[in-house]
Amino acid sequence: MGEYVADGVYRLCDLTIQRQSGTFASFVRMVREILIPLRRFFHRTDYKFTQFNYLGEWHSHPSFAPYPSGVDSETMLGIVDDPQVGANFAVLMVVQLNNSDHLEGTVTVYLPGRRMLEGELVREETTT
Repeated sequence: MGEYVADGVYRLCDLTIQRQSGTFASFVRMVREILIPLRRFFHRTDYKFTQFNYLGEWHSHPSFAPYPSGVDSETMLGIVDDPQVGANFAVLMVVQLNNSDHLEGTVTVYLPGRRMLEGELVREETTT
């Protein structure tokens, strides 16, 4: 879930972690596990859907390069091409811990009409 910052720029605000694991090379989203976190996010952001909304999905590729697989892309294209979903776009972030234990990843934006764009993943440094 994220925040619209400017044209083409979104900030990741929150994410869900599904407790039920997949297999070595597959993962199936359990939709019921995202509903409560989505409701909490929308409540916390005062239902300002044009500023704060669901952006897409994420997962890790611990043993493979952090790029969407063919199955990943087909799944995301199915989301944006489903008229019942009504999405203008969906984002897929694929991450991996590298050998230095640093998180690296890719962002792909899926658009209706089977279009895909490579996004840029920028890490914001925070001060504590």
